[in-house]
Amino acid sequence: MLRLPLFPVYSQLRDERFTGHAEPRRGGLGESCRAVKNRVMIRSATAALVALFTILVMPASAEAHQAHHAHGHLQCVAYARSVSAVQLSGNARNWWDNAEGVYDRGQQPVAGAVLAFGASHAMPMGHVATVAKVIDGRHILLNHANWSRPGMVEHDALAVDVSVAGDWSSVRVWYAPTRSLGQREVSAHGFIYPAHTSPAHAELANNALPAKAAA
Repeated sequence: MLRLPLFPVYSQLRDERFTGHAEPRRGGLGESCRAVKNRVMIRSATAALVALFTILVMPASAEAHQAHHAHGHLQCVAYARSVSAVQLSGNARNWWDNAEGVYDRGQQPVAGAVLAFGASHAMPMGHVATVAKVIDGRHILLNHANWSRPGMVEHDALAVDVSVAGDWSSVRVWYAPTRSLGQREVSAHGFIYPAHTSPAHAELANNALPAKAAA
């Protein structure tokens, strides 16, 4: 009588059903599993390449704003230097600190001064704009570049101080595409004054006028 190897068969079934580590049989199901794994790997690699391409050709808004400062377009810094007496170097976000000890700084708008904006997620390089006209303590007109569109120069663009303290630490600026004030409040350091144009100098000059008249 032929005796069947019951124990080895039972052992093999136990391993395959409960451990899941049995080696696939040759051909049939084993080859199908390998084909499925290959297709999954190819699809995953393709998806990764598509994602990488999307990141490279479609930068986030902050990266695009930074690129506008760095490539081809007229930069806000270069324009501010060309139309004002404030001659500083470095990125716009550094002008406020770079002006210390070189130019007077303050929170009161004066025609000819440069309004220095801070860096933010949407504006990582900062921004600078020259004051064309002071309407009142909270409303001024700016001349600046690279704000509404890359490299675009704007004259007499309205800027409004919306800070609680009235110190121009939070500003809304005219945005050409919507023909209205921008919805976003932008943080600003304050104003950099060309030589002999700060409010302190103006006050000294005004106080000196009566003395000269009396003499």
